[in-house]
Amino acid sequence: MPVHSVHSTSRRSNMGRRLGAACAIAAIAVTVHPAGTRAQAGASFEVVEATIATVHGAFTSGRLTCRQLVQAYLDRIEAYDKTDPAINSLIVTNPRALGIADSLDRRFAREGLTGPLHCVPTIVKDNFETNDLQTTAGSAALAGWIPRRDATMVARMKAAGAIVLAKSNLAEWAFTPYETVSSILPGYTRNPYDLSRVTAGSSGGTAAAVAASLGLVGLGSDTGNSIRGPSAHQALFGIRSTMGLTSRAGVVPLNNRADIAGPMARTADDAVRVFQVVAGEDPDDSVTAGANAKRERDYTSFLTSGALQGARIGVLRQAYERATTDTEVVRVFDRALAELRAAGATIIDTVIVDSLGALTRNPNGGCNPFKYDLERYFAARGEGAPVKTIAEVLSRPGNYHPTVQSRLEAAQRVTTTPEETPGCTYREEVVKPRFRAAITALMDSLRLDALVHPTWSNPPRLIGDLNTPHGDNSQLFSPTSGFPAITVPMGYTRGNTLPAGMTFLGRAWSEGRLISLAYDYERASHHRRPPAITPPLSARP
Repeated sequence: MPVHSVHSTSRRSNMGRRLGAACAIAAIAVTVHPAGTRAQAGASFEVVEATIATVHGAFTSGRLTCRQLVQAYLDRIEAYDKTDPAINSLIVTNPRALGIADSLDRRFAREGLTGPLHCVPTIVKDNFETNDLQTTAGSAALAGWIPRRDATMVARMKAAGAIVLAKSNLAEWAFTPYETVSSILPGYTRNPYDLSRVTAGSSGGTAAAVAASLGLVGLGSDTGNSIRGPSAHQALFGIRSTMGLTSRAGVVPLNNRADIAGPMARTADDAVRVFQVVAGEDPDDSVTAGANAKRERDYTSFLTSGALQGARIGVLRQAYERATTDTEVVRVFDRALAELRAAGATIIDTVIVDSLGALTRNPNGGCNPFKYDLERYFAARGEGAPVKTIAEVLSRPGNYHPTVQSRLEAAQRVTTTPEETPGCTYREEVVKPRFRAAITALMDSLRLDALVHPTWSNPPRLIGDLNTPHGDNSQLFSPTSGFPAITVPMGYTRGNTLPAGMTFLGRAWSEGRLISLAYDYERASHHRRPPAITPPLSARP
């Protein structure tokens, strides 16, 4: 199957637009009920900031069809992603999206909603395998590769009724948390709240597209930051689960000992609806063994108000206080703490993980497992793999963006497997267990429901600026402990324009409690708002 660009897909969809129901630019006018009866004249549905619940309600009431929803997002992609304002968040759109939508409309006419994610147009980070769209991990070395099967999360999303609408740009090989740039897509992905700013990385394409309502929800991956940082920079909700609760099978690895995959969405409700579908054991990812015995039966049951009343929340200043921390971010965070108190939470300020430096010190040196994790991944794909080794990637300069050359060369120089590398084994066998124990002991001693801190200590940088402080606070506590973390919008800096996020960190397997706290905070604060530069299409000048 050929690779389709955003523009070529949009041109192909013109026929679909002519054959579909009449479409206003701002709102999709729906004239036929799924059951075939006439809808009330003038009924309409706006996709900007739409949620799964509002979309499903519109389907059920006959105000919207799946085809019209998908077409609305394709129209927004055509208008905003590669032409002014040119967010540049997507690598490919799905040429079959409208056909899949038609099939879902036919099924809906017979049986109603086909699953919990019925016709949910999803933006998928391009390091997730998709069996009908190319998967590149941002690298030109993988251009055109269509895997034989879907990543487990993608397969579960599809089984629940979702449509993979587009594959999103990422920091190449998911290497950097700071910016979203790759060799597979020219140019940077830009922050829709300020086009001169970065999206963070590496799931910046997913974050920018979801924030700008180019899709309904998204999937990202997070080794040290890459769901939570882009979500914070784009006023989204992002969930990094307990290690072992969600599958990474079919996701191009960066570090199998820390990689997590999960949802990114504009509301807590949407993120949790996706999380409910994707969480759980997977025989293709051994780290998930036993997860079904530990997961909640229904994570959506935690989407209830009042959870903050009586909750005990500790302020983890160790995560964000440093000489370069931005004072505006601190002020926004202080207001968020006041909002938590007003909603009934008890704030314990400050809590301290004792001897943090000693706990995380590794006397046995570094650990760089990327080469072996990646080459094992491609070996498992057999003859279908586009490359087999880092050496192959490095063999042609056009295979990689210049910014990742040194990382690739450093990986190529590694000559011992992670299992044989003292720095890797000490981290897994000593550092992580004692770190988990220390956090658990701290939370137990103070009877805490969660720890909180700003997801980043500084606003999004200007594109191209790698000198000013970045402010990434996500690399240590959740990845090293393997404990869950959820980032939520907490406000804005720089004249109320640049989003900032707050992280809720919990004990292992405490996603249910964190979800309830994040949802209640969302209801109490209402900080999420859409970017001004991607309004409803009818509002464009």
